[in-house]
Amino acid sequence: MIVKAAFDIAQAVRRRTERVMMRAGLRRFARAKGGAAAVEFALVAVPFLALLFAIIETALVFFANQALEYAVAESSRLILTGQAQGANLDQASFKAKVCTNVTALFDCANKLQVNVQDYSSFAAATTTPPYDGNGQLDTSKLVYQPGGPGDIVVVSLYYEWPIYAQLLNGNLTNQNGNKRLLIATAAFRNEPYQ
Repeated sequence: MIVKAAFDIAQAVRRRTERVMMRAGLRRFARAKGGAAAVEFALVAVPFLALLFAIIETALVFFANQALEYAVAESSRLILTGQAQGANLDQASFKAKVCTNVTALFDCANKLQVNVQDYSSFAAATTTPPYDGNGQLDTSKLVYQPGGPGDIVVVSLYYEWPIYAQLLNGNLTNQNGNKRLLIATAAFRNEPYQ
C-alpha cells in the first residue's frame, strides 16, 4: 500500500513536471526569433513560385500570339499583291514562306496550320476556325484558295500552344491536352495585279 501510494505520488509529480516543462518549452518556442524568415519563406515560396510561373506562361502565350499576328500580316502580302499566285504556290509552299516570318518560339514545320480561302464578298467571309464535333481544330477542312485579282481572301494561321501551369491558368486552355489554339487572321481584297 505504501509502495503504491509512493508510486502514485511519483507519477503525479512526473506528470506535473512534464506539463510545466512543456509550457516552458512552448513559451521559449513562441519567443524564439531564429529561423522565422526561413519558416515564413517556406510557407510563401510554393504559391509565389506557382503564381510567378503562371504569369510568365500567360505572357508567353500573348507574345506568341502577337508573333503569329506578325507572321500572318507579312505572309498575306504575298497573296494580296499576287506574288503567291504568280509563283503558283501551293499550301505547303505558302506555309514555308510563312515559316520564314515566324520566330523560334514555334515548331512551324510540324504544328503550324495554314488556311487560305477566297470569298465573293466580305459579308460571306468567315474567320471561324474549322472545328470538329469535339471543338478541336479539324485540319482536314483547311484549304488553300488564294483567289485572283480583286477577290476577297481570308488568311488564317493556327497553332496549338502547350500550357504547363494548368492549375492557375485554367482559362488559357481551349483545346484537349492542355493546349491553347492561337489564331491569327488577315482579311483583305486582292490588288488588281496582272
